[in-house]
Amino acid sequence: MKHTFTGGHTKVGLLAPYNTYPPKTGGKKFVALFHQYLMKELPVHFISVKNNEVPPEMADSFHTILGTSKLRYANVLLFFKLKKLIRQQQLTDIIIVHPYFGWLAWMLKKATGVRLSLLSHNIEAIRFKSMGKSWWKMLWYYEKNVHKIIDHNFFVTEEDKNFAIQNYKLNPKKCFVITYGIEWKQIPTAAERKNANDELKKQYQLNDHQRILLFNGSLDYQPNIEAVEYIINNINPLLLATKNFDYKIIICGKGLPASFNELKEYADKNIIYAGFVNDINLFFKGADIFINPVITGGGIKTKLVEAIGNNLTAISCKSGAFGVSESLAPGKLEVVDDFDWKAFSLAIVNAKMSAQTEGTFFNHFYWGNIAAKAAGILTGSIVLDT
Repeated sequence: MKHTFTGGHTKVGLLAPYNTYPPKTGGKKFVALFHQYLMKELPVHFISVKNNEVPPEMADSFHTILGTSKLRYANVLLFFKLKKLIRQQQLTDIIIVHPYFGWLAWMLKKATGVRLSLLSHNIEAIRFKSMGKSWWKMLWYYEKNVHKIIDHNFFVTEEDKNFAIQNYKLNPKKCFVITYGIEWKQIPTAAERKNANDELKKQYQLNDHQRILLFNGSLDYQPNIEAVEYIINNINPLLLATKNFDYKIIICGKGLPASFNELKEYADKNIIYAGFVNDINLFFKGADIFINPVITGGGIKTKLVEAIGNNLTAISCKSGAFGVSESLAPGKLEVVDDFDWKAFSLAIVNAKMSAQTEGTFFNHFYWGNIAAKAAGILTGSIVLDT
């Protein structure tokens, strides 16, 4: 029997299929910040796995009822637990993160009448195709059918939204862009940037004239590992051959495979491997140029948004810039064709640092605005994407 919701309220259950707190990767930060800012707009109950570190202030609305085994994605018993939670908490909407629990969401909709939303980080089938996975086609058909039963399809980029409308034959009126965001509304001050730059130069014994090029990301993720390979094998040799260009490339991130030997053999070739850093903001504020030679993986590159939000000039491959339009960051982002490493290197050498990230960028990527848009869609005050 379906539940009859009363009072015209909107009350959300956000289903995250992996441990999100503390958020240590770009994808987990996406979910955690979406959750936190949506809570400022609507009542939200967070539903996730048992190995989360539950923030004390969220204890009453945090439900760790999913197991940690991979078998959780096929655990039919979750249906009964979630149906009970929906009725107890009077939830009107369920948002699933990624399409993998689409079968469960469909059952819950049939049983309780909840509306369904899907928060997609990317087109999962295409992401795995780009990474060379042979089974991507099976995921394609499953993902397509999940999207078709969803009331609100939230895509992280305009490119993903348009792709799904065309290839999954979705109703455009049910498709919206809910992007990754940042928590600040203006660039760091000149003093903050200079202090951070001075600190990095002191920490890594750099001279005053060297430009600091930054790349960061989880290095146990294949697209980021490929990007590191492009840096050391394609981009850096071209920079080394450029006369009168004084620079250092700092690579941040945990999980570098042992085969890279912490990039020690490149220490005398202007590459510094910083590993995992406690304060990545120091690097975003103190670097001069952010380089993003990421080509596979799909979705939006969260580090690119954070870099430009810190007033860094960014150079990106076309595929790595999906969701971040040059028009939103005039003078701060230069996009080059995938695999055109000569153009990529020239863009680094010729990069200008005089432009500043403008208010249009923050209007688009500030989490408060993003969450307000999502809440408007869920409550019905926003019926078409803008």
